[in-house]
Amino acid sequence: MNSSSDTPPDAEPDTEPDTAPDEPGPGPYQAVLDQVAPRLRRLRAARGLTLAALSEETGISKSTLSRLESGGRRPSLELLLPLAGAYGVPLDDLVGAPEVGDPRVRLTPHPLPSGGTFVPLTRTPGPLQAYKMIITDRGSEPDHRTHEGYEWLYVLNGRLRLVLAEHDLVLGPGEVAEFDTRLPHWFTSADGRPVEILSLFGRQGERMHVRAKPR
Repeated sequence: MNSSSDTPPDAEPDTEPDTAPDEPGPGPYQAVLDQVAPRLRRLRAARGLTLAALSEETGISKSTLSRLESGGRRPSLELLLPLAGAYGVPLDDLVGAPEVGDPRVRLTPHPLPSGGTFVPLTRTPGPLQAYKMIITDRGSEPDHRTHEGYEWLYVLNGRLRLVLAEHDLVLGPGEVAEFDTRLPHWFTSADGRPVEILSLFGRQGERMHVRAKPR
């Protein structure tokens, strides 16, 4: 190769300043940027690559690669992207991006006085509250309750027996019941095995509306 082709088009002269006048100076991410250079050195050593071989694969000049690994050159996206491709790692592995916080929501189960467990799913006060319930066998003799409100029940798993006023119903997975809780009501497992349900409870007059698809 002649001397005119040794430097790829995107390579910059070694005399160019690392930070342009209009670029921000060190900020809260400086500590992250400071770790890029040693991370690049470790990756190249682990792959057993020379600067010349890495330069040929990425199109970045050896001098630029050397300055990146020594911390003399600020890493930029246009330099890190081909390096991530050459090393076969995500870009986050090069810059050490902060980990995303744990997305899990830790919910606390509570016992139901009449048998079973409930877990509050709503984390803020409001007119509608959501719960997941696991209902066990409460016997066969209904113990009717009445109170202000409106309830919507969705069976996730198992079979639920719902006694509502003069109605005695059995609901399976995917079935829904909606009723005014001023009516005498009671529910239990229909077959002696635990049944999982979702419950939405609202104040009197606030009904839950469920649509299978938009109009």
